[in-house]
Amino acid sequence: MVQVTPKGLRLHIGIFGRRNVGKSSLLNALTRQTSSIVSDVAGTTTDPVEKVMEMLPLGPVVFIDTAGVDDIGDLGALRAARTRQVFDRTELAIVVAAAGEWNAFEEQLVEEFRARGLPVIVVFNKRDLAAPDAAVVGRLEQQRVAVVEAVAAERVGVSALREALIRACPDEFLQSPPILSDLIPPGELAVLVVPIDKEAPKGRLILPQVQAIRDLLDAGCQALVLREHELRAGLSRLTHPPALVVTDSQAFHKVAAETPPDVPLTSFSILFARFKGDLPELARGAYAIDTLRPGDRVLIAEACSHHPIVDDIGTEKIPRWLREYVGGELHFDHVQGHDFPQDLKPYSLVVHCGACVQNRREVLSRIARCRSQGVPMTNYGLAIAFALGIIDRVLAPFGCGRAEQRTDKGAPARPEVPC
Repeated sequence: MVQVTPKGLRLHIGIFGRRNVGKSSLLNALTRQTSSIVSDVAGTTTDPVEKVMEMLPLGPVVFIDTAGVDDIGDLGALRAARTRQVFDRTELAIVVAAAGEWNAFEEQLVEEFRARGLPVIVVFNKRDLAAPDAAVVGRLEQQRVAVVEAVAAERVGVSALREALIRACPDEFLQSPPILSDLIPPGELAVLVVPIDKEAPKGRLILPQVQAIRDLLDAGCQALVLREHELRAGLSRLTHPPALVVTDSQAFHKVAAETPPDVPLTSFSILFARFKGDLPELARGAYAIDTLRPGDRVLIAEACSHHPIVDDIGTEKIPRWLREYVGGELHFDHVQGHDFPQDLKPYSLVVHCGACVQNRREVLSRIARCRSQGVPMTNYGLAIAFALGIIDRVLAPFGCGRAEQRTDKGAPARPEVPC
């Protein structure tokens, strides 16, 4: 069976602009197929349309065709809000304008993406009907914004747009960070503890486990994969200690007890805190659990939608562990998928999943939103490790530590995490 690149590892290219400027026609021209419905009626695209493909030489990408940001009415406002959600996961933005039209609306779109540090390409579509203003083109080029002229309905300008996409591709996508192979010398062994529970896909491992194994193999490292009740026997058979033990965070308590203190230990979720997000910031969020008090509100965010089972990690286990740590009642809200509140001020803490199905841009956008509103954010593995009292140990493989010890529960030290 051919393994498809996960969406979270694809370059996310968002297509934005007013209604009826040809965004869907442009997507269809790029993909050489009818990915979006095209009509002369403004507002035909209602929800973001995603199209995954292999685009050489960039490799795996996902194009996101959005509704017009200028949509009107109550329904239009909902469509525009969904389009703005796409901002958070976009890694390269295409702003489409009719060739003879450019004003403050398009300027604000370009500035929004530039303020986010995103590469931007402006496509002046319908070039056959009017030419773009030369002064506007000159100003955009001075801002290092790529400009392409096109007639998307006739696939004119598509080659130039493809070349612009290649030139604008972010370095972080072309040079993806390793998951864990940089923590292990070539030829050394990592032990991966993989519990098989009801939420594991039948006949398969979950995505972070598969990606960790592939990362090790690509780097010339070895992997020993076993279940949590097999760890003690597995370690006893080794002639020398492994370079690292990685476990599912839910098995931290048992695995930490059975892994010798001199053997580095962490979890898949914490590896993904670095791979998909900002480990130092998420580690600081974990230490902020010390500031929680009974009555506080906590947001739990999961990247994927699934039907919770009995003792589900996000809806039951983490809330239970946090309540036990705080010693009182906490109020929990849950969001899934691309839903994430704009206003986070009601929350004392945000706890995010490992985000294996999201791209790094979306996770970093969420971290930035939390930071700007003064709300600490952490992830599942870090929160569990803190609640169990082993967070310093599981951060040690990354060279992380705290600047000073806490003086009391109400005054947590701000950890130094130079990893």
